Amino acid sequence: MSFKYEDLKTIPETPMIANGLSNHEKQEQIEKHFASIMEILGLDLSDDSLMDTPKRVAKMYVNEICYGLDKTKFPKITTVENKFGSQMVTEASITVNSLCEHHFVTICGYAHIAYIPSKTVIGLSKMNRIVEYFSARPQVQERLTEQVQKALCEILEIEDVAVVIDGVHFCVRARGIKDSSSVTRTTSLGGKFLTDPTVRSEFFSNIPKLADFKL
Repeated sequence: MSFKYEDLKTIPETPMIANGLSNHEKQEQIEKHFASIMEILGLDLSDDSLMDTPKRVAKMYVNEICYGLDKTKFPKITTVENKFGSQMVTEASITVNSLCEHHFVTICGYAHIAYIPSKTVIGLSKMNRIVEYFSARPQVQERLTEQVQKALCEILEIEDVAVVIDGVHFCVRARGIKDSSSVTRTTSLGGKFLTDPTVRSEFFSNIPKLADFKL
């Protein structure tokens, strides 16, 4: 069975509006307004190092770091019949690169996912793609964790899904308090991961300890 974004009914949605702009129109508007920001900062856009920066930034936002705002770009996910039993499947240290929606600076780190399959399974790389898709938009880490967990619950038609994200927030590291060592862990547990201490313990024993986090 294949899934589209519209099939996901329970994920906590990123605050979004339908502005009717095509991706090309978005790039044009971002380029225009980012050039204004640079000029307000006192940068010389006639300099050959800076003159194409507004265009580069616009393409980056629309096509790369915020492509997850485009619901048509949700990854193609197809489930297949489970022929392998109901043992826990864990994938740890999936790369996360996202954007803090409060300051528009980087959140980076790792996602750790496990599920106990029932009727269907998905290819391992699909978990990476789901993480990448929801990461590619302005985010708060708590919502990102919930979005990945709820999406997998719906796609796999199970409750037994666990998602942990360990993130470094550059709004903390590079500005404000400028704390270079703190890491944020967020957790979303469902089904047996929430109710069965043995299952939960097995999951956490399979993923890196927060104290061992390295970026």
